[in-house]
Amino acid sequence: MSEGPRNTIDCETERPSEYPQVLRIRSHTLRADVGTDSGSTDSAPGAHDYFDAALAACKTLTATWYAKRRGIPLERVESHVERDDSEERRGKYRLRVRVAFHGPMTDEQRAALHRAVAACPIHKLMTTSEVEIETVE
Repeated sequence: MSEGPRNTIDCETERPSEYPQVLRIRSHTLRADVGTDSGSTDSAPGAHDYFDAALAACKTLTATWYAKRRGIPLERVESHVERDDSEERRGKYRLRVRVAFHGPMTDEQRAALHRAVAACPIHKLMTTSEVEIETVE
């Protein structure tokens, strides 16, 4: 890996010989699991859920960031991500995102927010970046 800032996420098995995992990100603790169809209890979101959630959060955070910097009266934003993973094993993973903006905004301001969220960093990372993953012992 190239030198530069490193952010570490730690993940470890919660209980021996079981699926649930504990994730630590800075001062935050999250959990992960797999569904009942994979042999666990669906006690927490799975890895795909977190992947999809990263996009949902990035869309809403980008809208908020953009609105604050442009003086747009965005009071609340929501994003809804629908997953179609039916062709994932063939290399196609589809995410459909619906974004709703709430507040006394003009049509032009809403259009600007839509443009901003269409270019959010996670969207770009998922669709235009070459991601290198190295698994080490």
